[in-house]
Amino acid sequence: MSATQLQLARALALPSREAMLNREHSVQHFWYNNDQLLTQAWKEWEETEVDTTTFTLDDSLLDKNLREAVNAAWQNPSKEHLVKSLLEEVATDVYQFQFFDPERLAVLRGYLEKVWNANIPMRPPYGIVLNRRGAMLDKRSEGYLAAPSFQAFYNQVLNTYMRPISRLLFPEIIGYDTQTFGFSIYYDPNTDASIRPHTDASSVTLNINLNLPGEEFSGSELDFYDQKNGKVVQLSFKPGSAMIHKGSVPHAAKPITSGDRTNLVLWLFGDNGRIPAPGSKRTEIDPIARWTTPKTTPDGYAPF
Repeated sequence: MSATQLQLARALALPSREAMLNREHSVQHFWYNNDQLLTQAWKEWEETEVDTTTFTLDDSLLDKNLREAVNAAWQNPSKEHLVKSLLEEVATDVYQFQFFDPERLAVLRGYLEKVWNANIPMRPPYGIVLNRRGAMLDKRSEGYLAAPSFQAFYNQVLNTYMRPISRLLFPEIIGYDTQTFGFSIYYDPNTDASIRPHTDASSVTLNINLNLPGEEFSGSELDFYDQKNGKVVQLSFKPGSAMIHKGSVPHAAKPITSGDRTNLVLWLFGDNGRIPAPGSKRTEIDPIARWTTPKTTPDGYAPF
């Protein structure tokens, strides 16, 4: 009996961490040569090893107030003020709000634990650092999480929620929000504990915490550097909470000292990685223009 695509994928030897950090050609060849195999393996895995009635990924996992406000705005953009009322500006161009329902997060986390234990090679994020237990989420990335139900959920979060909220807060990014990018990231004191100050190659970044209620951690605050007043604003995550900010805002993750923290990090940018010029003026736009989905074809550009 011939091996299935899932069996073949599980038999692959993932390139070493050192090879990935060094961007060796063999690493790129590994992902390119096995792209179709891995895509089919994720499909087979989901069909044979995931109970989709238990792990249903849809917007019922999101905060009820956010879901209802966003749905109302899609039906009638003049009601977008209901969405904005849920977003608290905590620093210049940085907002905090509840994204997931903490009591429903166990569904997504349970699914992602099954992903991690699937033994299908995934490419960890290695932009500013290599995160050992993170994963690439977008189809444009090599070795991404190609499971069909996750991809449908991921795109729903980006297109139905992140993009119109970004346009509501930062209207100057319209036209620089046609492309998507995402990864998961995991912090613990013994491996990947922090990230140094940096800016993102995005127009807007959405950073969502996936810790369950009771999964406590200490440290791991985000420092945002306010370029207008020179102050540093330090923020912490609660289960299911999110921070959305312009990618140009400098920020850093402080060392985590106990426990662990898991987040999804989603980016929007324009075709071929274009982002607004520094100091772009904020102009008024019609609400209807915000609550639309671009028809642009994904261009394949990946920041890292």
